Amino acid sequence: MTLPHRGTDDELTVLVPDDLGVHVLSEVEGVRPVRYEPGRELPAEAARARVLVPKFLQGTDPAEVFAQLPALELVQLLSAGAERFIGAVPDGVLLSTCRGAHGGSTAEWAIGALLAVYRDFPVFERARQERRWDYHLTETLQDKEVLVVGAGDLGEQFRRRLEPFGASATMVGRTARPGVHGVDELPDLLGRFDAVLVVVPLTAETTGMVDAEFLSRMRDGAVLVNAARGAVVDTGALLAELGSGRLRAALDVTEPEPLPADHPLWSAPGLFLTPHVAGSCTGHAERAYAVVAAEVARFARGEQPANLVKGDY
Repeated sequence: MTLPHRGTDDELTVLVPDDLGVHVLSEVEGVRPVRYEPGRELPAEAARARVLVPKFLQGTDPAEVFAQLPALELVQLLSAGAERFIGAVPDGVLLSTCRGAHGGSTAEWAIGALLAVYRDFPVFERARQERRWDYHLTETLQDKEVLVVGAGDLGEQFRRRLEPFGASATMVGRTARPGVHGVDELPDLLGRFDAVLVVVPLTAETTGMVDAEFLSRMRDGAVLVNAARGAVVDTGALLAELGSGRLRAALDVTEPEPLPADHPLWSAPGLFLTPHVAGSCTGHAERAYAVVAAEVARFARGEQPANLVKGDY
């Protein structure tokens, strides 16, 4: 699909929030990157900027920025999640995610979290700090069957990393297709698996998806792994299951974030918890801008961005 061009500039002006973005996008033919400081007044070039790259995890109100961008046609994210921008982008402006940049890192975290839970790494670390030789048998990731709720890039990245451990993944997507179950099949699937990994985007449909009924259908002793967004899980329902000892969990995301010091999740039994760091690792910015450069290059050629958000995402 070819997109119409507005304006008369020969070059596509793109607002980027850091020097790395300027460096990477300056190599894209037909693109003129312009640096801006998030939270500060936009440069004069903003008046003709057709593309905005928001700062990754930046807390700026998008509406305040959009009001200063009369020529804006595309918002190109540095993150795979788009929930902060859906419904906030002006009519007629496209929204594209950074799908493909952070899936590998997050999938790696999910593998590590399962290894930590099954091999008792936190237990052994506590024993080391207490100078106790706590020899005991543990579980293993080998032969485990994992249900992956979310069959996009992240889910596929996880599956490819899981299988060399001698474990298997069964995929669930919004709708059924070859090799992927539909989300409507979840009630019958949940009780068959040793672990359930949730990697869905946060939408109206997925908010609270992992509720008391969802959890009750999981197998006794199963592990819930949430690498999506905190609001996908009903925290109260999860706390009840953890408190009873029937389920375990590994969370990289919570609702709210940061987690308050007095929140009951801190002391919940059977929980492995990290502070939303699954995608925060060396090279994350370079991987993100590689995807951004490819998306902006497509747009500069008058093509549809590959990661375009459609509908409610």
